[in-house]
Amino acid sequence: MYNVRHLPLRGALLVELPMSKDARGSFVKAFHAPTYLDLGIFFELRESYYSMSAKHVVRGMHFQIPPHQHSKIVFCPRGAILDVILDLRTSSPTYGQCFATELTEANHTAIFIPQGFAHGFKSLTDDAMTYYLVSTEYSMEHDKGIRYDTIGFDWGTEVAEMSARDLKFPALRDFQSPFA
Repeated sequence: MYNVRHLPLRGALLVELPMSKDARGSFVKAFHAPTYLDLGIFFELRESYYSMSAKHVVRGMHFQIPPHQHSKIVFCPRGAILDVILDLRTSSPTYGQCFATELTEANHTAIFIPQGFAHGFKSLTDDAMTYYLVSTEYSMEHDKGIRYDTIGFDWGTEVAEMSARDLKFPALRDFQSPFA
């Protein structure tokens, strides 16, 4: 059974993924289309990938702009991350607001991130695996981001590592959102 919680940022969800354990280990069902359809969300999986990160690495804040915008389902099957989403929809009452939650191997929780959101995370453990289910295919020319330290979010302890690309993203105040 999937336990679902609506988040303060409209359209975003926390989904506790069903897990069973026995003497062999554990089993987690990461995706179940009928559950999302019951919630009024049609999610067509187009790509799936994962990243491995050392402790205190920050990745983000990433998104794709129209016409290649996408929704994501993100979870952490190994280790722990602090997952952060940012509402970029200009007509949303929560435009420019962030939400953060811990996704961990132990809590087997996923976050559903609708189109029009930026996404990023900070690794809380060494060798944290972040797994992504994505509703569109990657498009280099539509792949964009917001600089992580301009979104009004406290990332906590120091950041150990970031990509040069992520550090070159514009500040939120300088971003002209294409998302209504």
